[in-house]
Amino acid sequence: MSEKREISMRVNGEKVTVQADIRDTLQDILREKLEKRGVKHGCEAEGCGACTVLVNSENVYSCMFPAMNADGKDVTTIDGLGSEQELDRIQYEFMNEWAFQCGYCTPGFIMAVKAMESEVRKDPRVVESIHGGDLDEYIKDGLTGHICRCTGYIPIHQAARKRLDEIMNAGRS
Repeated sequence: MSEKREISMRVNGEKVTVQADIRDTLQDILREKLEKRGVKHGCEAEGCGACTVLVNSENVYSCMFPAMNADGKDVTTIDGLGSEQELDRIQYEFMNEWAFQCGYCTPGFIMAVKAMESEVRKDPRVVESIHGGDLDEYIKDGLTGHICRCTGYIPIHQAARKRLDEIMNAGRS
C-alpha cells in the first residue's frame, strides 16, 4: 500500500497543494495532477532533458525528481513562460533561429536556457569563473543531457547564445 502526503509548492507563480504518493515524481504531479503538458515524457531516466523544469530557478529533470522534494519550492514549467500574445525572450529566440522542428524536446531546451539565464543574472561572472569567459562552452555545458533528434544543435545553441549575449551585454555601452 502506498503512502500519500500533501505537498504545497508554487507552480508558475500559483500556489498549489496536492496529494502525492511518496513514489511520485515531480513530472507525475505536474502532468497528471496539474495538467502541465509542456513537461514532456521522454526517457524517464534523466537522459534526454524533455522533462526539464526549474525548481527555485535551478534546472532539474522532473522525471527523476521526487515530488516530495518540491514541497515549499517554486517550480517553473514551459507553461509558465510567456503567452501566445507575448513570448518569453528565449521562446522568441528559438522561433527566430528555427531552433525546433517536431518541438518535443523544445520545452526542455528552453528551460535549460532559462536556468542559465537565471545563473548569469545572479552572477554575470559565472561564465568567466566556469569556462574562462567562453560563452559557447558555458552553453554546451548547460545543454548537456538534452537530446534533439531533428534539428541538430546549431540553431538551439545560436538561440541560447543570442539570449545570453543580450543579458551579459545589458548595461554595457
